[in-house]
Amino acid sequence: MDKKLENLIYEAAQGLERAESGAAGEQMDFTGFRGRVERMDDLLIAALFPQHAGHLKSLDIPARLAREQYLHEAMGHLKRCLEAVLPDDEDERERIVSVMLNALPEIRRQLGTDLIAAYQGDPAAKSQDEVILCYPAFTAISSYRLAHVLYCARVPLIPRVMTEYAHRLTGIDIHPGATIGDYFFIDHGTGVVIGETTTIGEHVKLYQHVTLGAKSFAVEEDGSLVKGIKRHPDIGDNVVIYSGATVLGGNTRIGSGCVIGGSVWLTHSVEPGKMVLARAAVSGDVLLRDTLPEPAGDDDLERSRYAAML
Repeated sequence: MDKKLENLIYEAAQGLERAESGAAGEQMDFTGFRGRVERMDDLLIAALFPQHAGHLKSLDIPARLAREQYLHEAMGHLKRCLEAVLPDDEDERERIVSVMLNALPEIRRQLGTDLIAAYQGDPAAKSQDEVILCYPAFTAISSYRLAHVLYCARVPLIPRVMTEYAHRLTGIDIHPGATIGDYFFIDHGTGVVIGETTTIGEHVKLYQHVTLGAKSFAVEEDGSLVKGIKRHPDIGDNVVIYSGATVLGGNTRIGSGCVIGGSVWLTHSVEPGKMVLARAAVSGDVLLRDTLPEPAGDDDLERSRYAAML
């Protein structure tokens, strides 16, 4: 190596060590942490959908055995990551591994409903296989549903890394703390943001660039942000929110059966069954339509078709 370059590298490394030693707070070692979490996320999705996201099936390994191999490797990564965030509580680490494994059948059921919503909600979808393989929203929702289990188990950091991995891959930002019901579909998906304390009912359809966010942030007397409070909206069942709409605030409730038009800005609640449309780009006015068609039946398939027509 060139001697001058070697000296520059040495001086840069020394400077970085000095800068790091002066940083506030204890420095923990997360070397390889993010890569392990991302690999775990990929393996769990492969276990959920071995014929689509897996690779062992191509070697004539039965799906059950492929799933077992994916889960063995995934849990190995989870255990290593838990050692980083919960170093002094082996019992809690073992509990979390059990919680994750026990939750997988329910996650697979939920994702099955999301598949139906996507297939029924998009005329461009020719099959559920296409949704799994091609739709970025399904990737983001899959990672979210896995991460939500760990978030609810109060696991530090890991669920955030999982959903930020999906965010980086898809452009869809779903906080693992959000609560999302069955039959959830994001059409196109790019630019969607769903905040931590958002709740979303069943049979909800979002389009690209929708934001379900916070209106403002409460602050303490010292100016620091108040954490752990409700900041994001509640979305009822059978709601459709079109592209570019922004819905903000922890006290904002969008009632069941509402349709929120594109580019609408909402910081107040909307009663069930309303349609909200932007009158003009320079105006804060909205139009409300009281009458919306009702779904023809009560079954899940009919509700998904109803959502697709709106």
